[in-house]
Amino acid sequence: MLSTNALEQTISKILSQTEKRVVSTLDETLAESQKQLDDMRSELDAEYDKIISDGKKEADKIEKQIVGSSDLEARNQQLLVVGEAVDNVFNEVLEQIAKAPRDKEYSGLLDTLLREAMSVLRSTDVIVYSNQSERDTVQSVLEKFPDAEMASESIDCLGGIQIKSRDGAMTFDNTLDARISRLKPLIRRDIAAKFGVSG
Repeated sequence: MLSTNALEQTISKILSQTEKRVVSTLDETLAESQKQLDDMRSELDAEYDKIISDGKKEADKIEKQIVGSSDLEARNQQLLVVGEAVDNVFNEVLEQIAKAPRDKEYSGLLDTLLREAMSVLRSTDVIVYSNQSERDTVQSVLEKFPDAEMASESIDCLGGIQIKSRDGAMTFDNTLDARISRLKPLIRRDIAAKFGVSG
């Protein structure tokens, strides 16, 4: 039989060896865990930096959208104000034209309007329309154009003339209303440009 002393020494030796192995394993596990923690910390730092960077980019993008939207809204408001001002001026001009005397000078204007319209249609063989109040003046201007004929019906306009080819295939509106309508967008654009508002 083994003596108690020998048994104690054997147990003590086994415990000592086991303790060394456990401590060694714990040291290795601790070192490995520390390495993994350091690796994870680097990855987390990189991920954190990426999230912050992406967040800043998104914030910049949203800020640009807000600023762009505000600029667009301000520009649209400026265009509306310019448009209203131009409309008011045109309404005043139309009132003045309606009140203007239909004298010899106006007869000369009708002659010019008629010649322009005939030039556009490339024909003097036309039917001419005017408003009721200017029929006599237009008729006297038509005496210079024997191929042209005064229409039996009148048109609703501020002044000026409208012509049609005899076959009705071509029409040119050279009334004062039409001329003003054609000029209005150009004038609006020029005024907007002078005030630094494009559109």
